[in-house]
Amino acid sequence: MESIFHEKQEGSLCAQHCLNNLLQGEYFSPVELSSIAHQLDEEERMRMAEGGVTSEDYRTFLQQPSGNMDDSGFFSIQVISNALKVWGLELILFNSPEYQRLRIDPINERSFICNYKEHWFTVRKLGKQWFNLNSLLTGPELISDTYLALFLAQLQQEGYSIFVVKGDLPDCEADQLLQMIRVQQMQRPKLIGEELAQLKEQRVQKTDLERVLEANDGSGMLDEDEEDLQRALALSRQEIDMEDEEADLRRAIQLSMQGTSRNISQDIPQTSGTHLTSEELRKRREAYFEKQQQQQQQDPPGPLTHPCEKPTTSSEALSSELGDAMSEEDMLQAAVTMSLETVRNNFKTEGKK
Repeated sequence: MESIFHEKQEGSLCAQHCLNNLLQGEYFSPVELSSIAHQLDEEERMRMAEGGVTSEDYRTFLQQPSGNMDDSGFFSIQVISNALKVWGLELILFNSPEYQRLRIDPINERSFICNYKEHWFTVRKLGKQWFNLNSLLTGPELISDTYLALFLAQLQQEGYSIFVVKGDLPDCEADQLLQMIRVQQMQRPKLIGEELAQLKEQRVQKTDLERVLEANDGSGMLDEDEEDLQRALALSRQEIDMEDEEADLRRAIQLSMQGTSRNISQDIPQTSGTHLTSEELRKRREAYFEKQQQQQQQDPPGPLTHPCEKPTTSSEALSSELGDAMSEEDMLQAAVTMSLETVRNNFKTEGKK
């Protein structure tokens, strides 16, 4: 598509763009078209003067502005038609009865000029493909052969006047190149106004983003990072506190167990809800030893202990006897109470030292 000549809209010079896009080159300028318009105005004045320079119609004609051009850059169909006569080209109205009787398929033509109100643009065949060369587009628009007739019909429904360009167009590079290759268009061009509006919106969004970033100076992101860091530190402190509590509890249990092993042979202060006096403990020990003697008399003689077994101590025997006399819950309560009492006694002893 780079080889296709395509003038984009500037002011109201669409007639100039239409002619140059049709001829595929910078053939006409506003000055040249203005000259043609002035020539047409003079020819019309001379015709009106034939009826008398003092007539009312002539004076009215002189007071009216030119119908072939205006200060905005608009040029009439007469200016365009006269400009094309220089190249031996002629314009025929597409929907005129004379042309419709010819029953010519649009794809067999070479080019069309379309007009709606004050806008002109060209539809031309280059090589073997049709292109919409509207100056309001950002680039040439590819039109398929099957879509061409529908495209022209749609323009007529929208109020466009369509003219068929008859004659041999000047040679151009794009036509020669596209005779050998066919092009594909992945994305259709946009209207210039749409593209400018999109670019303006993108610039506004970029400016707003830069303004927000500059105002915050990155503080918003830093605040989020700082909050995440504070949460992580808080969780870490909680874990450390839990580990410290667990360590203290393990040390207390270890001290309690050490104290219990050293004083296990001492009297037990209390059981579950019942205080044992030294007399009661003495009676239970005597009952235990009597039971042991009776069992030894009944058992056959032999070694009392297995070589790999430890001999039963009096404290272990006492624990076994107490286990028989008390339930598991009572034994647990007694053990805890005894451990706490042992720790307290150890603290008192160290305090006296």
